[in-house]
Amino acid sequence: MRSRGAALCLAAAALLGACGAPAPPAGAILVRGGGPDPDSLDPQKARGFEAQSILRDLCEGLTTLDHAARVAPGVATRWSVSDDGLTYTFYLRPEARWSDGQRVVAEDFVTALRRLVDPATASGYAEYVAVIAHAPEIVAGRAPPASLGVTAGDAATLVITLAHPALYLPTLLSHPATCPVRRASLAAGADFVHPGRMPGNGAFLLAEWVPGSYLLARRNPRYWNDRATHLAGVRYLFIPDENAELARYRGGELQVTFVVPRGQFDWIRAHLAAQLHIAPQLTTYYYGFNLKRAPFRDQPGLRRALSLVIDRERLAKAVLRVGELPAYGWVPPGIDNYTPQSFDYRDRPMAERIAEARRLYAAAGYGPSHPLVFELRYNAGEVHSKLAVAVAAMWQEGLGAQVRLAQVEFKTLLADIDRGDVEMFRSSWVGDYNDANTFAQYLQSDFGVNLPHYRNPAYDALLEAAAQATDPALRRAKLEAAEALMLSEHPLLPLYFYVNKHLVKPEVLGWYDNVMNVVYSRDLALQGPAP
Repeated sequence: MRSRGAALCLAAAALLGACGAPAPPAGAILVRGGGPDPDSLDPQKARGFEAQSILRDLCEGLTTLDHAARVAPGVATRWSVSDDGLTYTFYLRPEARWSDGQRVVAEDFVTALRRLVDPATASGYAEYVAVIAHAPEIVAGRAPPASLGVTAGDAATLVITLAHPALYLPTLLSHPATCPVRRASLAAGADFVHPGRMPGNGAFLLAEWVPGSYLLARRNPRYWNDRATHLAGVRYLFIPDENAELARYRGGELQVTFVVPRGQFDWIRAHLAAQLHIAPQLTTYYYGFNLKRAPFRDQPGLRRALSLVIDRERLAKAVLRVGELPAYGWVPPGIDNYTPQSFDYRDRPMAERIAEARRLYAAAGYGPSHPLVFELRYNAGEVHSKLAVAVAAMWQEGLGAQVRLAQVEFKTLLADIDRGDVEMFRSSWVGDYNDANTFAQYLQSDFGVNLPHYRNPAYDALLEAAAQATDPALRRAKLEAAEALMLSEHPLLPLYFYVNKHLVKPEVLGWYDNVMNVVYSRDLALQGPAP
């Protein structure tokens, strides 16, 4: 029989790496790269990954993610589902507290979810919970927020009614957009997202926020699992320039980078290999067609031709160069209970692909005397520019297509896409939860951020059939069939699947990698000085 001390040592070793290591120093502040400034720290309004990474430290939803990005209990200790798959009941832990000591209750989640879908909130994630009963009608302004299928049975019980079965609901609810909000906080208006005024139920509290510089989050002693937190706080440094972040990392100003600069990757791999972390990520980089206007509307053959001549392996090796995977499908590898689908020409020799592409190009009415001319618009950034130049050259060489490259700021690009003032555009999609539906839903006809405007009733019907399925195997088959159908029509051109790229100092204990790129600061510690 193991002694109690040995058992505790083993538990600590699982988190921090080894027994016998010096204890984390008291008052330790972990310094993480935060990327650009967060667009908001209002849980229901934040859109960017940068903001959501910070929010995962400041708030906790009904569920969280474990180290492998699988769903785990959060404020809810457990949940149950009805036989028809339409009603989920979440049971909240009684020890969950807000930072002022008040209990986190089911009504706080009702308030948050209603606020998320309320058109007055103008949340970019309003449709994220479209599976909840009446959510689409509320988002469209056809029903009041109070009609959303969420009710508080009592302080410790939240009941969520769905429009159709959704086996992924517990995973979906780990996203910061579904974090609880108190009605008293909303009465203060937007100012509740302010150091010293923002109540939190996560492991850390917003203490300081200097836009363009840093954010400091201090340990929340009221967090229900505070005994497992090893840090006194986390400082996020806002450094939008990747090279500048690396310089400050090398200078000892931060211990975890937000990204790794592509242009210095070879040097990093040669000199900092032990600190380099690279792992698959649920994100797809793509070029989207505007399917509402010429020249790509009603031209699946032409769209296929453009895809056929792209040498994705060459892009990954010669342009990207930091481990990204060539993308011949839409759903990245690593999704739970799913086999990603691929274009049917994935393994064909490039010469065969180019020959077919030229036949399709000619069939669409284009050739040397009448080349395809169009604009590819993308946001500013070194990798975006290099990829655009490389792919345009492939189109010119393989087909004779003439491509105008237009670089704009990111906000401008989004506005141009929203107005339909693009022919082809650069974008990416980050999986919000570890389930294929987060990618499948993106191309559903009525999904609000379906940027290519893909419309196919057969695709929608497969997604509906998957949504109604309570058998995981049947649901998986329908989702896989939907992706295969979509890929056959080429509404977009996937180029590569992202990888997570971080540098982590040796004194950071407990770091882990997963496909969601989610590492909670509460799971980390700093190595203390040797005695």
